[in-house]
Amino acid sequence: MDLAALGWDDAFAAAFAPHAAEGWVPARVALEHQHIYRVVTAEDEPLAVVSGRFRHHAKGRHEYPAVGDWVALERRPGHRARIHTVLPRRSRFSRKLAGDTTEQQIVAANVDTVFLVSGLDDDFNLRRIERYLAAAYEGGAEPVVILNKADLHDDVEAAVEAVRGIAAGVAIHAVSCTTGDGLDALAPYVTSGRTVAFLGSSGVGKSTIINRLVGRDVQRTAAVRASDSRGRHTTTHRELIVLPSGGLLIDTPGMRELQLWSTGDDSLDDTFDDIVARASGCHFRDCTHETEPRCAVRAAVEHGELAPERLASYHRLRREREALARQKDARAQSEERRRWRTIHKSMRLHPKKRQ
Repeated sequence: MDLAALGWDDAFAAAFAPHAAEGWVPARVALEHQHIYRVVTAEDEPLAVVSGRFRHHAKGRHEYPAVGDWVALERRPGHRARIHTVLPRRSRFSRKLAGDTTEQQIVAANVDTVFLVSGLDDDFNLRRIERYLAAAYEGGAEPVVILNKADLHDDVEAAVEAVRGIAAGVAIHAVSCTTGDGLDALAPYVTSGRTVAFLGSSGVGKSTIINRLVGRDVQRTAAVRASDSRGRHTTTHRELIVLPSGGLLIDTPGMRELQLWSTGDDSLDDTFDDIVARASGCHFRDCTHETEPRCAVRAAVEHGELAPERLASYHRLRREREALARQKDARAQSEERRRWRTIHKSMRLHPKKRQ
């Protein structure tokens, strides 16, 4: 297969150049399952594992290959191929691992466009879309909102306008996999060499849309529960799918929980640009828009210019980001203490190292 059709470009070629002398070949990760990877090269799709040296030096699971990554691959006849390094990622969609673990999980890498899929049924939720937008802006890919199941909504245009109110400048497409309406508008995003990742909660129809774009059933689907429109996990792993047209799709399991990973301001500023714009009129430069007097943002809420739910969502994500920053600092301090304990123990066991 032509590497360019897989998303290979001059930047990846330059990053790979030092590894070519080792006899390794470039490959893109198409599937990951318990640290066994199916990769796509110019010639075949072998199974691969990471090398022992890679495993020894990896600082966390975020440094391991993820679906969409480009890697340097060593072929080993009669054995599984070996991954020696992951090339620098151009973009990525990541989240904090669910639960109390402070660790980053890479959901998809080297993505050009992120389709944020939401169902226009009883599970439609603007606050969830805001959260997905913030995560998409963190990773550097272009977000596009897909409102699926348009045939189930009484006023699709009103739903589109509601999303437009929280996603200024973001393309929004209402589609129906049942009737086929709106699906043609998605084709321009999936051209040869470009990668689109599908993200959303279970039951929104990600796999069904992929089946329609591919032209046949390549992903398993299931009906949602009628009582609450919640879906079941029919997609259980992330997978890179090559379209007949040459475009690339990454299907991901539905997420019950999406916790942000970045602690920077940029993703929230992009997601809540309407709040940021009004904040310039606040009396205090560091106004948090909670209790300070002469706050332009709260004034906009009082005058009906800004939805109170919008401001509440901003506060919720900002507090979540601040809590994550504290967790990261505590983890870094813990790892530093553990490192020095290891050094001191080594010095006690090996007195000559004191020199």
